[in-house]
Amino acid sequence: MLSRLSFLQKPERPNAPSTRTHEVAGRSLPLTVKPDRRARRITLRIEPGGQALKLTVPFGLKSREIDEFLARHEGWLMTRLARFPTTNALAEGRYLHLRGVAHRIERTGLLRGLTQITEVDGEAVIRVGGAEDHLARRLKDYLKAEARKDLEARAQAHAAAVGATIKSITLKDTKSRWGSCSHDGALSFSWRIIMAPSYVLDYLAAHEVAHLKEMNHSDRFWAICARLCPRMNEARHWLKRNGAMLHVHDFG
Repeated sequence: MLSRLSFLQKPERPNAPSTRTHEVAGRSLPLTVKPDRRARRITLRIEPGGQALKLTVPFGLKSREIDEFLARHEGWLMTRLARFPTTNALAEGRYLHLRGVAHRIERTGLLRGLTQITEVDGEAVIRVGGAEDHLARRLKDYLKAEARKDLEARAQAHAAAVGATIKSITLKDTKSRWGSCSHDGALSFSWRIIMAPSYVLDYLAAHEVAHLKEMNHSDRFWAICARLCPRMNEARHWLKRNGAMLHVHDFG
């Protein structure tokens, strides 16, 4: 049976993206359909965090063909979406990953106090003070601080190994890329990488530092990156498979 689609808005131009809702596995998700004159086939993507879908379709494709495509791939969508929680809200008792380890969120009940990592009955716990409605912000601040500490340490170590100079390091919350390097040596990273295993963060730091020597993705670039991070291929595979999960939580 075809999944039910309903238009939320109509495109203003024939080739403008349109937004619909797509119901699958009991979820109602925003679906953006983007016509592309260069596209030769339909491409379906689950957006980072698993809370939205995106279709890139050949220009002029009929709605009936889009519906049929979605129906054929409903099983694939159900399997992939099952990896994502139905809600991205942060609350006491839920789990948050730090350096690849799941930590149970626990409120201290105190209005003041630093966010801290501890262990309770063999389980990793992240303890957060403050009011309940400040929980997400406090967790975000803690993760960003930990990310900056780790990324600065690894990036500087890699830069020293290849004789490069880092102008600055900036943390952002981007969905399209995990890091970037400017021609003047400014590095930028997604702070969410701190939720991944440490070797993945190390790879990301090595990747951007390698761009200080090679502003491309040539064989020379990958050779530098592999020398700096022996687990490069493992880390790249982890990001490809699990990277979207780092965008699940909404920190406000």
